[in-house]
Amino acid sequence: MKMKANLLILTLAVTVLLPRLMAEEKDKLNGAKCPISDKAAKADHAVDYRDGKVYLCCGGCPDAFAKDKAKYSTKANHQLALTGQTKQEKCPLSGGDLNKDATADVNGVKVTFCCNNCKGKVEKAKDSEKLELVFADKAFDKGFKVEKTKK
Repeated sequence: MKMKANLLILTLAVTVLLPRLMAEEKDKLNGAKCPISDKAAKADHAVDYRDGKVYLCCGGCPDAFAKDKAKYSTKANHQLALTGQTKQEKCPLSGGDLNKDATADVNGVKVTFCCNNCKGKVEKAKDSEKLELVFADKAFDKGFKVEKTKK
């Protein structure tokens, strides 16, 4: 009888809690892609980067990322913003103060610019160019600050 009760509790835990935990992980990652493979990122394959975490798709990607962070930095910076680990402080193009009326979606991230000229430059660019304009290291350093993860 006790074994049946334990099995029932385990079954309930799996059917109720597992979907909830999976949804929380998905929400946390916000559809993030691995900067190495462009496959879905997973919370259990994370590496430290810029005082935050970059999520990868598998156990093989951390080594590839560590070997050439510069190659993957634009996508990694984008992922930091996408997963809510950053705070935007300035325009990533000019470094100027933010104008709440000059915002655009850049691959799932709401980005604010100093003016409509900067916003327009990004909106006219192709998707891969948008990422470079806003999330390449130089632009990222101008506009974003990573909020340190709690250990």
